[in-house]
Amino acid sequence: MVTEDEAMRRAIALAARGLGTTSPNPVVGCLLLSADGEVVGEGFHAYAGGPHAEIVALAQAGERVRGGTCVVTLEPCNHTGRTGPCSEALIQAGLRRVVIAVDDPNPVASGGAATLRAAGLQVATGVRRAEAELGNIAWLTAVRRSRPFVTWKFAATLDGRSAAADRTSQWVSSAESRFDVHALRGTVDAIVAGVGTVLADDPQLTVRDLRDGSLAIKQPLRVVVDSEGRTPENARVRDAAAPTWIVTAAEAGRGPDGRVDLNAVLTGLYARGVRSVLLEGGPTLAGAFLAAGLVDRVIGYVAPKLLGAGTSALVDAGVGTIADAIELDFTDIAQIGGDLRFTATLRQKPSDHPIHHPQADWKAN
Repeated sequence: MVTEDEAMRRAIALAARGLGTTSPNPVVGCLLLSADGEVVGEGFHAYAGGPHAEIVALAQAGERVRGGTCVVTLEPCNHTGRTGPCSEALIQAGLRRVVIAVDDPNPVASGGAATLRAAGLQVATGVRRAEAELGNIAWLTAVRRSRPFVTWKFAATLDGRSAAADRTSQWVSSAESRFDVHALRGTVDAIVAGVGTVLADDPQLTVRDLRDGSLAIKQPLRVVVDSEGRTPENARVRDAAAPTWIVTAAEAGRGPDGRVDLNAVLTGLYARGVRSVLLEGGPTLAGAFLAAGLVDRVIGYVAPKLLGAGTSALVDAGVGTIADAIELDFTDIAQIGGDLRFTATLRQKPSDHPIHHPQADWKAN
C-alpha cells in the first residue's frame, strides 16, 4: 500500500522526465492508486501534443482504477486542445479521489479541480506543493509572467575569472562540469548567447555527447543577440544542427542603451513557445539581463583555480554601490568533478524595468 504523499513524491520524479521536451506545455507526473492503495498506473507528459500524464496512467491501469485515487503534480486540464480534457477522463474512469500538488495558473486550461468536485469526486490540493513547484518552475514562472524562465549559467575560477589575461578560456571548468552543462542544455527550450561570443569563439550551442560528439535528438533553439546583424553566414550557429534565431535591433527594437531590447527578445521567445532559457552569453550580456531584472536563476561552476587577472564572469550588472547588490539564495551546492556547482535564485523578484546602462556588444567566454 502506498500513501498519497509517497505517490506524489513518485509523480514529481516522473514529471522530471519530460524536462526539455514538453514546451510550451508543463511537465506533469501522475500515479493512480486502486481502492486499496496499490499502484495500478503511472505516467508523465513526454512531449507537446502527446498524451497527458493522466491519460498515460489511465491506459495502464484500466478498470483497476475504479474507486481509486489519482495523484498528479498539476491540476488536470479542463479544456480541449490537441488532446481532450483530463478532468473528464478521470471522471469517466470512475475515480473516487484526486490529489493535486499545484493549481494550474493557465486560465485556458484551469478549472479541472472545480469540474471534478462538481462531478462528486473528492479533491485535495497542495500535497508536496513546494517540491512540485520547483520541478515545474520554468513553466509556472513563464505562464505567470508571460515570459520565459531565464537561467544564467557561467563557469569561473575561484577568484571570479572566466578567461585568463591573454583571453584563453577553454577548460576553465572540469570535464565533468562540461558534461553537466550539456545535460542542463537538454532541459531548456532555448540557449542565448551574444554576437561577441559568436565572433570570438564560433560556438555551436548544441546539446552533445562529449564522449563521441553525437548530437541529442532534441535541440534547443539557438538565439544570438546581435544588434547590428554581424553574425557571419558561415558561423556554426547557422548550421543545420539546430534551429537558430539571430535577433537584431532592427527586428526586436532597441532598449535605452541602443542595443537589442532584451524584454522584446523574451516576449518573442515566449510567442515561439519557449518557456525556459539558458543564458550563456558571457559577462556583459549576463550583466544586461541582470540589470534588467530578467534573470530568475543562477547556476555557477566554480573551478579550484586562481588567475588574478583576466575577464570577470560578470560586468555591468547595474550595481553602483553595495546597497544595490543583487542578492541570491542558494538552493543547491554540489561537487561536480573537481568543481563546485551552485544553484541560486534571486532574492528579489525580477521585474521588467528597462536596461539603463551603457555597454559594448555582447561578449561571452
